Amino acid sequence: MENEKKMLVNLDLHIHSRYSMAVSADMQLPEIAREAARKGVKIMATGDCLHPTWLNAIKKLPEADGLFHLDDTHFVLSVEVEDRSRVHHLIFLPDTAKAGQLQEAFAPYSTNLSADGRPRLHLNGAEIADLAIEAGGLLGPAHAFTPWTGIFAYFRSLAECYQEKAEQIRFIELGLSADTDYADRIAELSSRTFLSNSDAHSPRSNKLAREFNQMELDNFSYQDLILAIKREGGRRPTKNVGLFPEEGKYNRTACTRCYRQYSLSQKGELMGRCPECGGQIKLGVADRVNLLADYENPVHPPHRPPYLQIIPLAEIIALALGHKSVMTAGVQKRWSELTEEKTEIEVLLQADLAEIKAEPRVIEAIQNFRMGRVEVRPGGGGKYGEVRLAEPAGAEAGQGKVGQKSLFDF
Repeated sequence: MENEKKMLVNLDLHIHSRYSMAVSADMQLPEIAREAARKGVKIMATGDCLHPTWLNAIKKLPEADGLFHLDDTHFVLSVEVEDRSRVHHLIFLPDTAKAGQLQEAFAPYSTNLSADGRPRLHLNGAEIADLAIEAGGLLGPAHAFTPWTGIFAYFRSLAECYQEKAEQIRFIELGLSADTDYADRIAELSSRTFLSNSDAHSPRSNKLAREFNQMELDNFSYQDLILAIKREGGRRPTKNVGLFPEEGKYNRTACTRCYRQYSLSQKGELMGRCPECGGQIKLGVADRVNLLADYENPVHPPHRPPYLQIIPLAEIIALALGHKSVMTAGVQKRWSELTEEKTEIEVLLQADLAEIKAEPRVIEAIQNFRMGRVEVRPGGGGKYGEVRLAEPAGAEAGQGKVGQKSLFDF
């Protein structure tokens, strides 16, 4: 009978507010709530909850059971912080009093706590974990494999970073350039929950919830969310949904100036400098995972949910119409029409396409995506990969260059 109470909920647990550097001024609570609802995501992270102005805005929302509510969207207090090694950590907190406690604890170690929603701290990972746990928070590495600010850019293990607190790290965030196949080649990560989040800096239709999680919960509460992340009390993640790892802008080893890609051995031979333009060659996620891997192929533990690779609906529409940008009037008009009665997630994954009103080429593009007719030119060096829908003629489901399965496999 207990399972009958469970509900499947979509969650995006890492975003930023307008008070973080390089973030759109449109990242305000009403806009985030509106766009999350159109996506089909019920629980959003607040991001930046240690920033005084943002925290005050959050406090104005109705609160129940540790979540804050705006229309149909629930918010959980979250913040991303940077340690003295440049590693980023994601923290969830149960209430505003605990956020205030963590503000006070971090204040002596930061010069920009009130200026930037993503503060820099003169602390190491273990010290940050200690203070976050003392404040009742749950902490894990943000975008763990990203070459500039991910934990595995600087450390070979969770224990190296978090020291004696490593056993209390219950989750890692995969980041846009990795998926569960990447992370499950590393033995120590098998007991951790993997999160897929957007890290959105804009509420645009192709940014917010471009990656999200599906979890089985009893109700909308902070306690239920934490139990699901910990996989306790019958709550659990049931799906990770995200971009193709190759689409991430740091997936392959490449020059950060001209984006020319190199093999790991070439990077070493060239001493990390691009002979074409003199730019820095940055180690990509795929090569970093190969260096860290305990297994040649991923070994998924029994608790690991499936990972579904997805393309934002606006990007599919742009591909179908031959538009270079998802922000053109034509793409946005069709995206708005498609999400007027159904959420984006429903249109992409669940809706009967015969009942959707749209141009045939848009419907065909969604169908091709569902059938796995997708090809990706990998990104690297800070440049996103390029995605295209393969021509259906002569193609079979699942034959995209990156091995996307048909959605009917899930």
